[in-house]
Amino acid sequence: MTAWEPDVLPGYWQQTLALGLDPDGEGELVATLIRAGDQDTAAGHAVLVVHGFTDYFFHTEVADYFLQRGFAFYALDLHKCGRSWREGQTPHFTTDLARYDTELERALDIVVSATGGAKVLLYGHSAGGLIVSLWLDRLRRRGATAAKHANGLVLNSPWLDLQGPAVLRTAGTAAIGAVSRFRKKLVARTPTAGGYGTSLHRDYHGEFDYDLNWKPVGGFPVTFGWINAIRRGHARLHRGLDVGVPNLILRSDHSVREVPDPELIARGDAVLDVKQIARWAGCIGNRTTVVPIVDAKHDVFLSLAEPRAAAFRELSNWLDWYAKWSQSAGATTQSEQG
Repeated sequence: MTAWEPDVLPGYWQQTLALGLDPDGEGELVATLIRAGDQDTAAGHAVLVVHGFTDYFFHTEVADYFLQRGFAFYALDLHKCGRSWREGQTPHFTTDLARYDTELERALDIVVSATGGAKVLLYGHSAGGLIVSLWLDRLRRRGATAAKHANGLVLNSPWLDLQGPAVLRTAGTAAIGAVSRFRKKLVARTPTAGGYGTSLHRDYHGEFDYDLNWKPVGGFPVTFGWINAIRRGHARLHRGLDVGVPNLILRSDHSVREVPDPELIARGDAVLDVKQIARWAGCIGNRTTVVPIVDAKHDVFLSLAEPRAAAFRELSNWLDWYAKWSQSAGATTQSEQG
C-alpha cells in the first residue's frame, strides 16, 4: 500500500493497493482507492463507490453530492480498470468475481480507519453492482458485516442478468462456459462503433469529460472468460443473496436499443434490460427499495438534466430514511450491548 498521492482529478487523492500476482497470469495486480479532499476526515458516514465494466471513477458530481450530505467520499478503481490498469493487462479481465473481495475489503478497512469508524454505504454501478452485492453476501455469511462497518447499499442499474434473447441465458451461457475453459481471453464481443458512449462524452454528444483510454466510447472487448465469470455471478444471485444491509436500486423506467444515433438513446437504458433488473431485484436481500427513473440512461447519474435531477431527488429521499434507520439501528445495538 502506497501513501496518498495527488489524483488525476483536482482536489482528489489516490492510494495504490498492491494485490500480488494475477491468478490469470497478467502480472502484478493493483487496485486504486480515491479520496475526495486533501486529508482524512473524521465522519459518521462514508460512501465507497465501485464502477462497472468499461468504467472508472470520474463523476465528481456524485462525489460533491455525497460530500454535501456529510459523507466522506471514496471510490475504488478495481484491478485492471482505470487507474489500476497496467501495461500488458487485459482491461477489466478476470475469471472469478470473488477475486475482487480482497481489494474491496482492504478499501473498506482503510475508509473506516481514515474516518474514525464511519458507517460505510457501498455503491455499485452495473457490473460493479453485481460484484459488490456478491461480496456483501459473502461478508454477511462470515458474520463480518457489522464489524466491517458495512451499513447500506446503493445500486445504480445493477447488472442482474444477461440482456438479449432468451437463448443467450440458456444454451448461450452453456457455450460461454465451454469456450472459457479453453480460450478464456477469446473475444466474445468486439467494441461497438459508438452508441451509449457517444451520448455521454462531451467530445461527441454528451456533457461529461473523462479519459477515453480508460472508458472508450465503444467499450472494451468482452472476453469469454470474463463473461463466464459474470454468468456464474448471475447464477449465484438468482439463487438469492442477502447483502445484510438496507439497499436502494435505481434504474431507468425503460430500455432502448443501442444504435449509433445518440439522440435515439438519450432517454432510456441502452445497455441493460431494465425488466431483468425489476425481475431479480428481490434476490439482493431484505429492505430493498426499487425506484425507476423516467427517461434515465444506464448510469442514472449520467442522464440528461431532468432525469438526473430526479435520480438525485430519489437518492436524497432514501438517504433521509437511511439516516434515521442508521440512528435507530445504532441505538438498538447499544441497548442490546448495555
